[in-house]
Amino acid sequence: MTLQPLPAPTLAYFCTLAVTASRPVTVGSVFGGTRRVIPIAGGTVSGPGLSGRVLGIGADWQTLFEHGVAELDARYAFELDDGAVIEIRDIGIRHATPDILAALTSGADLAPDAYYMRTAARLSTGDARYAWINRTLFVGRSAKRPDLVQIDLYAVG
Repeated sequence: MTLQPLPAPTLAYFCTLAVTASRPVTVGSVFGGTRRVIPIAGGTVSGPGLSGRVLGIGADWQTLFEHGVAELDARYAFELDDGAVIEIRDIGIRHATPDILAALTSGADLAPDAYYMRTAARLSTGDARYAWINRTLFVGRSAKRPDLVQIDLYAVG
């Protein structure tokens, strides 16, 4: 039997997270890279028919490697205005040339196309109104802004 490619997945915009962070804490050299932990301080969430706030809990455990590659591993939660609490586990990759990385680190607001920052997110909640997210994978396109990280999440269909 010759297998044919399956139809490409579809993407449906779910929300935009504007995540603020506290000062990074450097753990040191681990797993061939430099580990740092960036505590989540807060932020906002907005999307079609939903809005809320990013809770000041959780962190992004990043491992920085040579050649401008960072492995992202964030876990935190947000609360919607209707009272639903949603947990997010967001893993991904950021890659930039040394000059772009230096500009991002200095707080420059660069075009998101100047570097690569993509994630795969798993959301979960006990709120029955949003139970569908427990069965859905999300992908994200992210951008480092001067005072926050923007993450646009899309449900994969």
